[in-house]
Amino acid sequence: MNQQTLSMRLERVAEQVPIGARLADIGSDHAYLPVALMRRGAIAAAVAGEVALTPFRSAQRTVAENGLDEQISVRLANGLAAIEPGDGITAISICGMGGETIRDILDSGKACLSGQERLILQPNGGEQPLRQWLMENRYRILCELVLRENRFDYEIIVAEPDGPVSYTAEELYFGPLQMQARSPAFLAKWQRMLRLKQRTLADFARARKTVPEDKVQEVVRQARWITELLA
Repeated sequence: MNQQTLSMRLERVAEQVPIGARLADIGSDHAYLPVALMRRGAIAAAVAGEVALTPFRSAQRTVAENGLDEQISVRLANGLAAIEPGDGITAISICGMGGETIRDILDSGKACLSGQERLILQPNGGEQPLRQWLMENRYRILCELVLRENRFDYEIIVAEPDGPVSYTAEELYFGPLQMQARSPAFLAKWQRMLRLKQRTLADFARARKTVPEDKVQEVVRQARWITELLA
């Protein structure tokens, strides 16, 4: 993967960034996503935010090598603190970290949000608490994708502010749009997850005394939901 050839995962994320957007890519790593989009003429400007020094320097190098210092600002900052009022950001991408981490970045950086941005989020697990945050903060989910790359299942969640939104517990768990679309990648993911839950319950049964009952019941409930989904 480089600034010309994105991974399949980042390519799917790139497709969800509106043409002409002013993008903030948080946790940008090598800044491959904003650089690729800028080289394609797909975005107007970008901020690449990194909290750690090594990836920050990698991002600076990628941007400089592509002669994009004027169009892409690389900033060392924690989460949404990379965004400045004058940036006029219209889209925010946060990819490749846990859903809870993405949720915490959004929550602690609320003051940096104008309430107009499209959020393009690619959590590595923890989708349920992330969707919960989106619902509680009046973001409607516009698009959801599941893809498998290098033996991992990835989800992409795209949301925009849209007044009060209500999702059921199952919709928060599986994704409201995923449940309707039932794509082959989505069903295959949950078939794998069901086997995992069944193995977990078998392990719990062998260690019954040491596993809290509420934890057992949570996995039982999830296994039931998945079984019903796949029926």
